[in-house]
Amino acid sequence: MPQVVSVVIVCMNRPDILFPCLDSLREGNADAVLETFVVAYRFSAENLALLREKYPWVTVTLSDGVRGFSENNNLALRHVRGEYCFVVNDDTLLPPGLVGSLVDDFGKLPPEAAAVSPCIRFPSGKVQTCGRAPWTAWRYVKHYLHRVDETVPTRWSMQEGLFRTWTLNGACFLARTSVFREAGWFDERFFFTPEDIALGQLFNALGHTVWADSALSITHLAGGSVSRMEPAIKPARVQGALIYYGDGKWFRIFALRVFIWSFELIRAGKYLFTSRPEGSRNDIMFRTACNVMRTAFSKATPKELFIRFSRL
Repeated sequence: MPQVVSVVIVCMNRPDILFPCLDSLREGNADAVLETFVVAYRFSAENLALLREKYPWVTVTLSDGVRGFSENNNLALRHVRGEYCFVVNDDTLLPPGLVGSLVDDFGKLPPEAAAVSPCIRFPSGKVQTCGRAPWTAWRYVKHYLHRVDETVPTRWSMQEGLFRTWTLNGACFLARTSVFREAGWFDERFFFTPEDIALGQLFNALGHTVWADSALSITHLAGGSVSRMEPAIKPARVQGALIYYGDGKWFRIFALRVFIWSFELIRAGKYLFTSRPEGSRNDIMFRTACNVMRTAFSKATPKELFIRFSRL
């Protein structure tokens, strides 16, 4: 197979999860890979030297300052040379042949196809997503209430074989570079989500289609513990959601703000009278809820909110 794919991986100073991802990429996928970019976000000098020593075939893009998922990916995406871009999280493991199989899928798809994703699974084998239905403001509210299950089959998800879906999961997808470039890469208004959902929506709006292949799988190691950065991440994530799901409609934005503020008030109350040692889960959850409440009606950008509450 000709080498036609540019791989882009963003990593925030975590060689312990990046290196296994790079090893899995190299083992059985190199035939399709033209170039591999790692965006080394806030890497220590020691880890940067180790990355360059162990993986000389990787093009390292340095990223300092404060950048979210969109900005970091775009640093590398603007320099890709491949016919296709393979965007993948650092906390993933690829089976042999996955990249080439995704390229082969494009040979079976109509010319307007923009992107194709594999089934994304947790280490247990449980599906995280296999295709994604359209995300609307109402679906976001349901998600906020933990009432969305993306493993339930719909017209757009959990189908058999190669099928048309609506939008993307940023953990892993292959896109035509020409279409990705036409879309302007990732939308940098977003900091932590929903840039992947917005990208898939934009592909459709531009007259392209998005696909998923349930016969192909990738392991996503994302998991479970509450991050100490959550009090900074969630306000940024919520503000990004307000930009996307509000869609510039003041009444919808106002209704979402009221809902979010009210829900987080209840959540903060849940933890108010609990034991909250500094750095404990209860402490993180309480501070997160309070920060979201403080900024639910803010006009600051997602990045500005992250900077306000982060301890970087």
